[in-house]
Amino acid sequence: MASDPPFKRGGRLIDDDGEATNIVDLAQVQKELGARSSNQRAAYVVVMAGTNTGEMHKVEAGEMVIGRAVSCTVRLNDDGISRRHARIISVGAQVIIEDLQSANGTVVNNDIITQRVLKDGDKIRLGSTTILKFTYHDKLEERFQQEMYDAALRDGLTKAYNKKFFIERFETEFAYARRHRMMLSLLMLDVDHFKRVNDNYGHLAGDAVLMKLAKIAQQTIRTEDVFARYGGEEFSVICRGIPLLNAGILGERIRVAVESTIFEYEGQRLPVTISVGVAALPETPAETSAQLVAASDAALYESKKSGRNRVTLKDLAI
Repeated sequence: MASDPPFKRGGRLIDDDGEATNIVDLAQVQKELGARSSNQRAAYVVVMAGTNTGEMHKVEAGEMVIGRAVSCTVRLNDDGISRRHARIISVGAQVIIEDLQSANGTVVNNDIITQRVLKDGDKIRLGSTTILKFTYHDKLEERFQQEMYDAALRDGLTKAYNKKFFIERFETEFAYARRHRMMLSLLMLDVDHFKRVNDNYGHLAGDAVLMKLAKIAQQTIRTEDVFARYGGEEFSVICRGIPLLNAGILGERIRVAVESTIFEYEGQRLPVTISVGVAALPETPAETSAQLVAASDAALYESKKSGRNRVTLKDLAI
């Protein structure tokens, strides 16, 4: 026989056995949890649009300077950004953004500002293409947001940037380099005889090769270089501010690192080498980013045709 349902008396639920359970004020609990969470959350600046899309920068105590200069905490090379464009200062519980007399100003939520206290969710525009978002995250939220950005920007297998990101980033870098007459180099890398690896050892072995190759390349390039999976077994490296010969030296370092690394899968040693093609501004005549990609690809083809496992700069083989 079913027991009688509990009944309410004086803000409590009374069971038929006489025991009482306090009614919880859910709104109060949520408020307390929110207050507790806010004390554990940290301030972040997230790049929502521009060449550094997806980057998350934690706002530490002191100041964070944003601009094009090498000395800046957050370095952005987008059009319209000054060498020292703005700074973010953490003062007690407040986070303040201040324009550093930039040429094109600092805009917060569509208002041109000199100085402003930032609130969670504020949008900050610097230059013509860069948009930052100011937000608070706890560690779990930070990890979730970073995973979301990585899923949109990175290749799932190798963790290199994906082709979509590469195309958008390279177009921006190319336009910037042309406008400001700066050096810009592009390396294209391709695994030699990759089909043989897949045919002889299986596609999982091929995947292992690509993952290890990506790790080697990322350990060799500079922090500011952009390493991307262009497609299949082909990768690219965008190097801002270095000439053709220096980019060729970088390509040779990657080639040697790959050649000297032992690639193994399930106890079997895999033969792995790469071919590299390099093109650069201003040495390579190019009116568009697509033309510079084509020039680098043509140099890569020359490396393949000349015997593989080598670097080609235009017509010069290293």
